[in-house]
Amino acid sequence: MSDIDVEPVESVDEADESVGSDESVGSDESAAGAADEAVTVDDASVPTGVDAPEYVLYGGKGGVGKTTMAAATGLASARDGTATLVVSTDPAHSLSDTLEHDIPADPARIREDIPFYAAEIDPEAALEGGPFTEDGGVGGMGGALGGLGDAMGEEMVDPLGGSMPGADEAAAIRLLIEYVDDPRFDRVVVDTAPTGHTLRLLELPDVMDSMVGKIIAVRERMSGMMDSIPFGGDDADAEAGMDDLRALSDRVERLRELLQDPTRTDFRVVMVPEELSVRESERLLARLAEFDIPVSTVVVNRVMQDLTDVADVDADWFVTPDLDDCEFCQRRWEVQRSALARSQEIFRGHRVRRVPLFADEVRGEELLGVVAACLEE
Repeated sequence: MSDIDVEPVESVDEADESVGSDESVGSDESAAGAADEAVTVDDASVPTGVDAPEYVLYGGKGGVGKTTMAAATGLASARDGTATLVVSTDPAHSLSDTLEHDIPADPARIREDIPFYAAEIDPEAALEGGPFTEDGGVGGMGGALGGLGDAMGEEMVDPLGGSMPGADEAAAIRLLIEYVDDPRFDRVVVDTAPTGHTLRLLELPDVMDSMVGKIIAVRERMSGMMDSIPFGGDDADAEAGMDDLRALSDRVERLRELLQDPTRTDFRVVMVPEELSVRESERLLARLAEFDIPVSTVVVNRVMQDLTDVADVDADWFVTPDLDDCEFCQRRWEVQRSALARSQEIFRGHRVRRVPLFADEVRGEELLGVVAACLEE
């Protein structure tokens, strides 16, 4: 990739004249008029299908717009007849708000004309009774330990229950495994939880391997003592419990292999042009590299530039920041320019997509179609 390809700041600079042109909104009266104007988008401007593999994951700092990007990608993907599921692992449940539709915990079709499905993982509901087995149990953890597990109490029987830190990630990874294996969907788009939660989710395969290994070691050390323990234990249940844990560990490892395969998975980092977001994006990219998870795309959201600079969309309704007369706009633009300059290492080697700052809240399919046009340009 050439130096020009990885210098998106220069592309943003080119927008200075259009951003500060006479057509920009420079008064309260004109801004109010623009706000009253309905957002209408030519259907031909909205992408039909997306250039992406089977699985697309959006990650980044909380509040940068991951849900918006996932919803936009999912809708565009389904427009060419690709059965697409958008699933949110973020407990905030903002997918329902973005799509303006009540999204259930289990995948449900929310459009009749296109094969578009959505689900919002409810960690608390998923963890009722335990997060991992098909019936909601933890896969015979107590049985895997034998009578020793029963003697040590509930916390040992279900160590990944709702009271344990990371339980929501445990629920998320179990359901993700289920959804990626679901034959109903040709593509799965994942709106991940904020960076820290996502990284803990990615660490779960190692946690599972360690946990299973430790349980096996405990059983081997205690095997000669079991007959003398008064609370007993059922060897058949213990072996069944171990089989369940091994099966779960294998499925988790398969999910990690899927995430590491660039031909099947596209992890996209979302950021906004601000210093804190840049720093967190750098940390996320470094950690993803440690897990050997490739990142093909970096999305820079809420850039103060004209929509027509980043997408082929008729944007008479788009309100452009006034960089000539608005001191607030000028100062925010300087903040963004500084952050974009700081982001060159993040951009290097990645496909960079910019989404402008909208005056309106991005909710509903009309504006999501515009966002999809920016992502697929």
